[in-house]
Amino acid sequence: MNYLFGIIPTPTPMESRSLVYDLKTRLDWGEPGLTIVDVRDRSLFNQSHITGAISLPLSELVNRALKSLPLNRDIYVYSDTDEEAAEAANLLRNVGYRQVSELRGGLGAWKAVGFPVEAICLVGN
Repeated sequence: MNYLFGIIPTPTPMESRSLVYDLKTRLDWGEPGLTIVDVRDRSLFNQSHITGAISLPLSELVNRALKSLPLNRDIYVYSDTDEEAAEAANLLRNVGYRQVSELRGGLGAWKAVGFPVEAICLVGN
């Protein structure tokens, strides 16, 4: 934790690669200025994802991000593998997003420490 003028605590600045603890600290801090992006297939997202994450599958990532997220938004990206998260982060950086962090370990690491997840139950007609 950093201290502004030695008095007011501020969260640690965003890094290009983050641990789940870093993201959880920012969420607990109450910062609304970030977006958590799950780039896995939508069916996997529906089964389980980090609470508050949005689904932007890798194949749709850039187009959908440009339509819905400002370029100055803090974005945490995760997937099944760190390599896929890094690919997604690089795609976003290449189109102008500067505040992008790869969430190391993804959903597995998030669940392993007991942080909150949610699922979407789809009801058939």
